[in-house]
Amino acid sequence: MLSITIRPGGPGDVPSVLALLDRATEWLVANGRIDQWGTEPHSTNPRRVAQVTASAHAGELWIAEADRQPVGALPLGALPAGALPLGALSVGAALPYVPAVDEPELYVQLLVTDRSAAGQGVGAALLDHARTIAREQGVALLRVDCFAGGDGSLVRYYERQGFTRAEPFTVTVGDTPWPGQVLAQRLRPRP
Repeated sequence: MLSITIRPGGPGDVPSVLALLDRATEWLVANGRIDQWGTEPHSTNPRRVAQVTASAHAGELWIAEADRQPVGALPLGALPAGALPLGALSVGAALPYVPAVDEPELYVQLLVTDRSAAGQGVGAALLDHARTIAREQGVALLRVDCFAGGDGSLVRYYERQGFTRAEPFTVTVGDTPWPGQVLAQRLRPRP
């Protein structure tokens, strides 16, 4: 396992996060999984650039590092009760496919890890960090949404991380239906 540190991200980290996303897309494409994020680099997608930039400027971005190199990123969105989260395909405005909740939550807007660090616990460390932040804020609900197509492996990953399936959804990307899944995890307050 890698020795991972997690630090707050900022505007200077935007290029690194976009590079992580681009490498993840390259891996998906190389493995015939273009239905998740398509084939184009995130760094050329104005909506994704805006999402990552906004998260960095809002102080909601966390960076996982190994040997001082970024190996993962986690934008979080703390939402007031009744608000809708920024989803994986969102830019600035909440998306209607994620039902509102009537309690405070912490929402994982995106989780990306470097494929060279696959299986080294980077994603788990970032999700543990999200749990810690939620508990520190007195928030008992952590939610995430993800791609639910293909072989369903991404949904199963989050289930292995302690999340349970909540609402499925479908959004149209271009002219193609994109199946997604909202997952939730209840957190116990710190004693």
